[in-house]
Amino acid sequence: MGAAQVRSFSEIEAAFVKYVQQTVYCTMITVDRRNRPRARVVQPVWETVDERPVGWLAVFRTPVKAAHLANNPHTTYAYWHPCQDAVFVDGVSAWVDDRHTKLRGWELYRRTSPRASATTRTSTGAAAPTAPTTSCCASTPGACRSCAARTCAAVSGRSTHRPEGRCPRPRTSG
Repeated sequence: MGAAQVRSFSEIEAAFVKYVQQTVYCTMITVDRRNRPRARVVQPVWETVDERPVGWLAVFRTPVKAAHLANNPHTTYAYWHPCQDAVFVDGVSAWVDDRHTKLRGWELYRRTSPRASATTRTSTGAAAPTAPTTSCCASTPGACRSCAARTCAAVSGRSTHRPEGRCPRPRTSG
């Protein structure tokens, strides 16, 4: 069955925020020069600008990530939670080199990333966002899908399946 179509992000924004906050980490997919997919675990923070989500990453600008985004800036961010809640964001990601925007992105990341990311922020050098080894990457989605265990909604005419799973119950011993 197809996903329910919505006209604006605001119709699924609450579910998007809930799922992103409960899951924290996601898989970022890029493609290399030979069009092979590459997945990495990242922790973006999201804000709503002009009624659309914008994602920010405070990351090292590695040669691999830089080459992939230079070749093809289209990315997918996939969140999945064991309760079968999921968010999929298809967009265009780009490095932020403008100092003012970069500092704004890093400040947003510092203020809004979950507590679980404290080690991530430290390891990426969040205290020194202007250091040459650290960078900021922004993602502007073209499509966003937010799926609860039994319902899905999509923005931009994209559809996805309806997962039928349920949140697993904790096992009891004995």
